[in-house]
Parts: sequence; structure tokens; C-alpha cells
Amino acid sequence: MATVIDPVCRMKIEDTKAAATSDYKGTKYYFCAMGCKKSFDQNPEKYLVKEKQ
Repeated sequence: MATVIDPVCRMKIEDTKAAATSDYKGTKYYFCAMGCKKSFDQNPEKYLVKEKQ
């Protein structure tokens, strides 16, 4: 079990308790809710730019 950050809302969650996941460019992303996953899936690059800042 590891703590991860939802790339959309920036909420800290446990990877084993994530509501949803997506794989993008070989990396698995974890989400606190389906709404965050849907937003990410529509435009992943928008959220990955935030992650690098």
C-alpha cells in the first residue's frame, strides 16, 4: 500500500483504495473518484503538466 496523488484534484489517496485507475504512456495513475478519471482520460496532458510543476 502506497500513498499516491490524484493528478486531477491533487488529493492524497491510498493506491489500494483508489476509485479508478488509468494507464497512460506506460504509467498507472490513481483517482479518488470516477469524475477525476473521466477528466484525465479526456485530456491527460493537461493534468501531467500540473504534476511536473
